[in-house]
Amino acid sequence: MIVSHGLSFEQARPAALTVGNFDGLHRGHQALLTRLHEMAAAAQLHTVVLTFEPHPREFFTPDQAPTRLTSLREKIELLESLAIDRVHVLHFDAELAAMTADRFVEAVLVAGLQARSVLIGDDFRYGAQRTGDFDHLSAAGARLGFVATQMDTVALDGQRASSTAVRQALAAGDMAVARSLLGRWYSISGRVVHGAQRGRTLGFPTANVEVRHNRPPCSGVFAVRVHGLADGPRQGVANLGYKPTVAADAPLTLETHVFDWHGDLYNQHLRVELLHRIRAEQRFESIDALRTQITADCQAARQFFVSKSI
Repeated sequence: MIVSHGLSFEQARPAALTVGNFDGLHRGHQALLTRLHEMAAAAQLHTVVLTFEPHPREFFTPDQAPTRLTSLREKIELLESLAIDRVHVLHFDAELAAMTADRFVEAVLVAGLQARSVLIGDDFRYGAQRTGDFDHLSAAGARLGFVATQMDTVALDGQRASSTAVRQALAAGDMAVARSLLGRWYSISGRVVHGAQRGRTLGFPTANVEVRHNRPPCSGVFAVRVHGLADGPRQGVANLGYKPTVAADAPLTLETHVFDWHGDLYNQHLRVELLHRIRAEQRFESIDALRTQITADCQAARQFFVSKSI
């Protein structure tokens, strides 16, 4: 898969293209990408996904922007797993925000990425002031020589498959509903970085996985499955949050204790699947109380894995 950036479009080939934020790559997105593959195969075109970094709402209203479900790296990895030929990332800045809908279609979609078919979701808007919609895209296609197609919303059990619905499920700690909407367990990927090594002193050594999201869509203590280790996925327990017992101003961390693991994990890139929320994050009055609770959390996580045969 080719990954390209910016307003330079070297080696672009005639494409079936879709455009959007694709945060989370949930089952609605997956259905849209399946349709994109069908369109590309019918016309012998390459599949291209055009996306943005940062999310436009992070540019316009950073304090009110939704929490990220996927980092850019995670999004690209998921798109690669879905056999997309090319991902093009546009930096969302003042220049792009001011680009007219006509200019966006002409310069980016057609001249830049060689779009011959363009597929969008029913809620996608583009161009300055969000003036571009499907009617505008369809008219531009008739003028510029591409076919515009709109795909309806995907519903699962009567619920719209959307990034918002996934965030709501995660915030409520309902990992099973989030899994249904995503088509996979929710996970966070990152490199293991050095921490204060407090887990080791408590008897529970942890891998401190770097979190690059602006803030997590959920928090608490979770039964997890860890990918990226040499001997395959391993079970464990993780705390996602700010460690209120340790410090009032601690940074966001994903501290993961891998069961029965002995070895150095620093600088390894891990993917941590959050399978079940055991409890909310809380502050304890003493380190001994925290140690007792971690012991109980590990027991709860192990029991989850036994009961679910995961």
